[in-house]
Amino acid sequence: MKINMRINKDADSSEAEQSAKAMEADSAKADAEMAKLTADLEALRQSMLRSQADFANYRKRVEKERSEESKRATARLIEGLIPIIDGFEQALAAHREAEYENYRKGFELIYKQLVENLAKLGVERIDPAGKSFDPHLHQAVERAETTDYLDGTILHVFQPGYVFHGRVLRPAMVRVAVHPSGTSKEAAN
Repeated sequence: MKINMRINKDADSSEAEQSAKAMEADSAKADAEMAKLTADLEALRQSMLRSQADFANYRKRVEKERSEESKRATARLIEGLIPIIDGFEQALAAHREAEYENYRKGFELIYKQLVENLAKLGVERIDPAGKSFDPHLHQAVERAETTDYLDGTILHVFQPGYVFHGRVLRPAMVRVAVHPSGTSKEAAN
């Protein structure tokens, strides 16, 4: 019976060792599976974050494009209204007689409303009289030789210019002061 118990103990011990080894193998397998699932989860999380960032960038880009297209459409409309403003200014300057006073007041009111509404949209008038010539904002249509003013000073504005959100819709047409050069006088004689 002692031998039988030893055999049972050895068998139990052998079974316990096999059971322990199986448990270790299962545990290692579970740990490996857990590590793989954790890595997969992290990869999915990173992918989701990239997708969210891409979508946010897309949304911002589309919003910016819509805003720019809206500004371009508004600029085209304003470019069409600039000749109308010029017409108002010419009409108001031409008729100063007393019999036109009532019409003049009505035209001045309409003109003022038009200019104020355009200013609310972001239109700025370029009226550069007395300032330095800037080829980005002004178009020189005439040069006047003079020493009374600094070279490049705008002497007269023939037609005002307009800027819309930093974009020149129409440059101001101006007369620019130019210092006479001795060589041009000698060439003319």
